Amino acid sequence: MKHAYIAAALGCAAVLAACATAVPETAAEPAAPAYDADFPPALAEISFDSHGDRLNGLVYLADGPGPHPAVVLLHGYPGNEKNLDLAQDLRSDGFNVLFFHYRGAWGSEGVYTLTHVIEDVATATDYLRANAEKFRTDPDKVLLVGHSMGGFAALEGAARDPRIGCVAAIAPGDMGALAKVLDADPDAKAGFIAYSDTLQMLHGVTGERIVAEVAANREAFSLAGLAPKLEGKRVLVIGGDRDESVPADLIISPLIAAYKADPAIETTGVILSGDHSFSWSREALIDTVKDWAEGCR
Repeated sequence: MKHAYIAAALGCAAVLAACATAVPETAAEPAAPAYDADFPPALAEISFDSHGDRLNGLVYLADGPGPHPAVVLLHGYPGNEKNLDLAQDLRSDGFNVLFFHYRGAWGSEGVYTLTHVIEDVATATDYLRANAEKFRTDPDKVLLVGHSMGGFAALEGAARDPRIGCVAAIAPGDMGALAKVLDADPDAKAGFIAYSDTLQMLHGVTGERIVAEVAANREAFSLAGLAPKLEGKRVLVIGGDRDESVPADLIISPLIAAYKADPAIETTGVILSGDHSFSWSREALIDTVKDWAEGCR
């Protein structure tokens, strides 16, 4: 029996020694991503003039010679959430993406107003079309996609540009509806003014000035009122069910219903799980925009 124990112990020792001295297999290195060496994906830093002021921005260039469809991606008020993850994913799907800062925002020259924002959307779209060859872009396939106040600007811009066939508004801020809220609720008005007074990244902004602009343009800034000017276009409106800034029940669902009531607008309305920035549902948000954008190529 003693010899049997010794033999067993030696057998275990031999196995352990073999494991200790065995050379692990080298993991295969991942293959390098394929791309067009002559027309690779790239990030172009740009600036362009809008009404005498220089705006700064970026163009995410898709792989290949194109011409590619392109998205003008619009940030909100003030634009802390820039949705650049969406820009990257759209580029991976073959879309160029132009992202920029409006007059007076985040270092762009000029004074920030909502009227300037709408004008700057048109300027950015014109800039992209004028540089279509440089940026490998199809000038007839330009989409507007905006978040929050940028969603408002996207819809306002599409309503003014007959060449825009597709527009997506993510949690769009309805400035016409905001005017009514501020009129009816003094506490909400005071809070909005106080918040606006903290936005040092927006040159020239004061709460009183923004409130006055919204009040003076309540009809022109009504998103539901844009319906006749959006006829013949594909419109995507996305809301978040936990969005406290742009509530789905008060703003998003009525806006979707208003656009769907006009059969000349090809409306897609989606309510996702999410707060105003879709903090826990970014993948669902991006997939929704990408799937919709496929119909705009």
